[in-house]
Amino acid sequence: MEKYKISDLAKEFDITTRSIRFYEDVGLIEPERKGNMRVYQRRDKIRLKLILRGKRLGFSLAEIRELFELYDMQQTDEQLLKMLNIIEEKQAVLQQQLNDIGVVMGELNAAKERCLQTLKNNGK
Repeated sequence: MEKYKISDLAKEFDITTRSIRFYEDVGLIEPERKGNMRVYQRRDKIRLKLILRGKRLGFSLAEIRELFELYDMQQTDEQLLKMLNIIEEKQAVLQQQLNDIGVVMGELNAAKERCLQTLKNNGK
């Protein structure tokens, strides 16, 4: 069974040990305790990866916790439907962000072209 120290995970995910302890404090990961030392299992490593990915994608810690809870429970149809609803809502938000990014990228490209054209016209 794979076991990790907090410093191993911090280095692998390029985050601070304080961040990892925070995720533990809020109940998102639950490492084993051996005296003063935390011992992380593969499950904790996977959860940490999902937490960081979820944060990057705009999920709140409360949403991440809810998804973990739904996943960990015995999955009834009601829970699966709730999980699907959360996923679909987040997909809609991300799609809108993607559309907004496309618009802004278009505007930036147009501004860049105008700058380049002006420089060219100025003989630079």
